[in-house]
Order: sequence, then structure tokens, then C-alpha cells
Amino acid sequence: MHKKLFIPGPTEVRPEILHQMARPMIGHRSKEFSQLLGEVTPKVQKLLYTQNHVFMSTSSSTGMMEGAVRNCVAQRCLNCVLGAFSKRWHEIALANGKEADALEVEWGQAILPEMIDERLATGKYDAIALVHNETSTGVMNPLEEIAAVLRKYPEVTFMVDAVSSMAGAKIEVDRLGIDVILAGVQKAFALPPGLTVVAVSEKALKKAEQVPDRGYYFDFLVFKRYLDDRQQTPTTATISHL
Repeated sequence: MHKKLFIPGPTEVRPEILHQMARPMIGHRSKEFSQLLGEVTPKVQKLLYTQNHVFMSTSSSTGMMEGAVRNCVAQRCLNCVLGAFSKRWHEIALANGKEADALEVEWGQAILPEMIDERLATGKYDAIALVHNETSTGVMNPLEEIAAVLRKYPEVTFMVDAVSSMAGAKIEVDRLGIDVILAGVQKAFALPPGLTVVAVSEKALKKAEQVPDRGYYFDFLVFKRYLDDRQQTPTTATISHL
């Protein structure tokens, strides 16, 4: 008996999607794959109202959160913590040897723009990590108002986990000035887990050039090189998701 999923994610996948995912496999270095990726990428840009670079990662969202930290934190990161998944930003930063502070509120509450303004005004931070919608508590942070605060600090890289909001809520990435926004496809996209979508600004890419020890698997510059040179991903893609 098929049991429907009524959890935040993975979510129920429609039969017609599962049918399409069962089509014969193609090579990840083939012209067919390059064409497929070239068709999907602009659709994601349209969804996110962005002209930023869109990369597809065969990983969970947590992997790309780590990638964002390794590419975009050079000095010190402010991690906005209001639940289990926003706390993960902080844990990832520390685990990667980055200097980081947690701006923490009681679970069930949102991060307020004035809290961020007060911290960023110290000049200690070159990056901030925020969860748009905290799955563990159901609280959505006021992204619009927080983005307005970030405009006062153009030197700060704005990283957003939109795992449970992307494709479910309107997010105008370019207008909001988001430098890195990521999401796995197992929630509002209603696809099986295994693929993470990330949009990266030119500002974030230029910063990554100056950040050492970015690793390889989640190096934004490697993603961009493969996309520019071959219209492909650096490593084997989860082709069926596309």
C-alpha cells in the first residue's frame, strides 16, 4: 500500500514525475546532458527572479551550506539561529575552522532586522547566514526587511538557506541582493532528494577567488568553469532529477 507523505520533506512525488525519472540514462559528459542542463538553468533563474549563476549539486542542502561557508567566509560569519536548521549554519562554520558568532533567538521567534543591524554595525563580519523559513519551528524570517538592512553593508556576503521556501514562496533574489541562495528539491519542488540548487552572485564568485581552502566538490569557481566551458557539472550529476 502506498502511503502518502505529509511531512516537510521529502514530500509526495507525483507519479508522472517518477515515470519521467525512470527514462533511459544518458551520460553526464554527453551533448544530451549539456542541452538538458542548458534548458533547466534558465528556468531556475526565472523562478528566483535572478540573473545570477545557477549551479546544480548532487548533494543534500547541507553539503551546499558547507560549500557556501567555504567559498564566502574569509573573516567572520554571523549565523542567525532560530531553530535546528539555522543552528546547522553555525555548526558548519565552526567545523570548517571559520570564525563565527551565533545571533540566537528563542525557538518559535524570528530574527528581527534591527538585531542584524546592531551586529553588522560592529564591522566584524564579512558574511551572514540566514534561514528564510525555519523548518523545525515553522517560522519565516522577514527576508524583505533583513535584505533592506544588508544594503547598508555591501561588503557583507548574504547567504540564504531557502530549503523549505524556494518554489513555494516568491523570492526575488536580485532585488533583495542575495549573494548565495540554496535549496534541496525534496520540499517545495516536490522531487526526490539528492539534488541541490544554488544561485550565486558575481560578488560571491569574486570573493571566492580570494578565499583559500575552498575544497573541490563545492568550489563555486569549479562549478562556474565547467558550466562556462562545457555546460556541464564538475562531477557526475544526478541526471534523473533534471
